[in-house]
Amino acid sequence: MNKSWRQQAILKLVQHGPVASQKELRRALRSRGFKVEQATLSRDIHELRLVKTSQGYAPPQAEGEVGAVLPPISRLVREFVMSVQPAQNLLVVKTVVGSAQPVAAALDGQGWPEAIGTVAGDDTILIVCPDCKSAQKLGERIEAMAN
Repeated sequence: MNKSWRQQAILKLVQHGPVASQKELRRALRSRGFKVEQATLSRDIHELRLVKTSQGYAPPQAEGEVGAVLPPISRLVREFVMSVQPAQNLLVVKTVVGSAQPVAAALDGQGWPEAIGTVAGDDTILIVCPDCKSAQKLGERIEAMAN
């Protein structure tokens, strides 16, 4: 299992409530199939900018502000986007199962004028663009990041 999946699992764990220690976090990851060494876990905690509170590790910001804990958009697209299909002024983006929402959140966070908004399911993102030309331009931008 790759680093992105492991880091997404860590985020899910701490978003459900603080995790008391690295030892507890390692145990929870192991139960989800991730075998991780302490040094790797420390790097993940640092990269995800988790904070240590009196209750344990937690996300750095309030729950609605996920932009600060997401990896860069280029990395998310490269690792999780499988295809981009235009449909008039819309783009249908297929992703790896379970990754559509973080990818959509990262796309929204870019503030690109070609994207009015996104709707994400489990493995599909619908991007609404103002017109067909914008959809084509944004589709090409996403495909370029994926390659």
